[in-house]
Amino acid sequence: MSPVLAGVLQLTALIAALALAYRPLGDYMAAVYSSPKHLRIEKVIYRCIGANADTQMRWPAYLRGVLAFSVVGVLFLYLLQRVQGGLPLSLGFASISPDQAFNTAASFVANTNWQSYSGEQAMGHVVQTAGLAVQNFVSAATGMAVAIALVRGFARARTGELGNFWADLVRGTVRVLVPIAVIGAIILVACGAIQNFSGIHEVGQFMGGSQQTNGGAVASQEVIKELGTNGGGYFNANSAHPFENPNAFTNLFEIFLILVIPFALTRTFGKLVGNVKQGYAILATMGIIWLGFTALMMWTEFAHGGPALQAAGAAMEGKETRFGVGSSAIFSVATTLTSTGAVDSFHSSFTAFGGGIQLLGMMLGEIAPGGVGSGLYGMLVMAIIAVFLAGLMVGRTPEYLGKKIGTREIKLAACYILITPTLVLGFTAASMVLPDALGSMLNTKALGAGSHGFSEVLYAFTSGANNNGSAFGGLNANTPWYNTTIGLAMLLGRFLPMVFVLALAGSLAEQKPIPETAGTLRTEKPLFAGLLVGTILIITGLTYFPALALGPLAEGLS
Repeated sequence: MSPVLAGVLQLTALIAALALAYRPLGDYMAAVYSSPKHLRIEKVIYRCIGANADTQMRWPAYLRGVLAFSVVGVLFLYLLQRVQGGLPLSLGFASISPDQAFNTAASFVANTNWQSYSGEQAMGHVVQTAGLAVQNFVSAATGMAVAIALVRGFARARTGELGNFWADLVRGTVRVLVPIAVIGAIILVACGAIQNFSGIHEVGQFMGGSQQTNGGAVASQEVIKELGTNGGGYFNANSAHPFENPNAFTNLFEIFLILVIPFALTRTFGKLVGNVKQGYAILATMGIIWLGFTALMMWTEFAHGGPALQAAGAAMEGKETRFGVGSSAIFSVATTLTSTGAVDSFHSSFTAFGGGIQLLGMMLGEIAPGGVGSGLYGMLVMAIIAVFLAGLMVGRTPEYLGKKIGTREIKLAACYILITPTLVLGFTAASMVLPDALGSMLNTKALGAGSHGFSEVLYAFTSGANNNGSAFGGLNANTPWYNTTIGLAMLLGRFLPMVFVLALAGSLAEQKPIPETAGTLRTEKPLFAGLLVGTILIITGLTYFPALALGPLAEGLS
């Protein structure tokens, strides 16, 4: 079987699996977030945290819950790392330095999982399980809660109420993420992923000599890092490590985990607003972009111009032979079009245009299908922008799902889409003029000159501000400058957009629904899906094209 055919068959199998899970999972999540009942374990959690889960919150109260919970998460994870040296099961590792502890705490609470450290050489079992793995669950549940709040903004009228953050957080964790993660962890263990609390072992190497390696609760962390679109690996090699991702089946299974909830949330959206066709329109938009990027990435990597690449059969440098080019390309697109950040190959080793596709996928805002929760609310904000543009073209006040899109809503949507580019381009520009920051570019000549060095820095801040977490290797990001600035980019890139999303949700929930007329734009039709795709690509292109031209495009054309 040719590598191209193998890649196409894997993509076909993945689409089939996602299609089978779409309706039941989407309907289940709609039932979870609309149920008036609380499970017994949920009631215990509410009593422990002192929350009244039946209280309806307006957007300021909902936002305060999100921010308060996240601040506590950052502080707890920071302190846990700072006292690691005195914890049991620390494997002899020292406490983490202040700047790196801040970067890691910000990263995992912001659902980014950017790692400026080697997991197997820095983090003990307690920090990995009680700190990082827990944040993988609750940061994902927080994103889902914010998305559901925005959906309620469209569904509710003249109340301004968006539900209860604590109820949404707990339900997303207990009823959605934990059950799927348990099943997924069992599957990974059965397929060869490890799950233990063993210490450091000396392991012999095939060519002589030895190296040290340690075990860990890898399967349980691996499944939620993918399911919650987190991405932080137990090992430095991430999902390219055989302890995390043993074979071709687990690789495809992990891609499925990355995509299944973000895609299924479009069904949840359709059910909660009372029109499943609206969910299909958002799904179609996400699917068109995802399939287009996947096809481009596979074509780019299989094209392999040049004698060295042709001799290898494709662009295999930096890729695992047990996965191959096709599966690596699918994984790469899935992880950069979501906020996952997990990698099964070395992104810096992709062809220049392949690296550009990865960058562009994150620059879209990771909305196709995007992160768990963040992908849906990001796409709905873009839908509001698309409706506004359509209204300008026909001279009619824009409407979406029976709600008027007025000045306030457009201002909030515009602020949302401007935050991330400001962070990415601002921090990248600052890094290109500071000698210490330039000195972190390891794969280029003096002071990081060259388009590839620029791509490394641009990728780092794009990954951080978009809460992705993957890295374009070759950049030494474990420095005070990058630990601090990328940490700030992750926090601001996560929580500032949530402020505007929840304010937008509150504004929509206060409105009275507008009945459809002959002049209403039919947002469930293919025409609107096409308009939405065009809006996303044009806004992203206008924002980032100059930076892409200096990086991957210049490298690819050189």
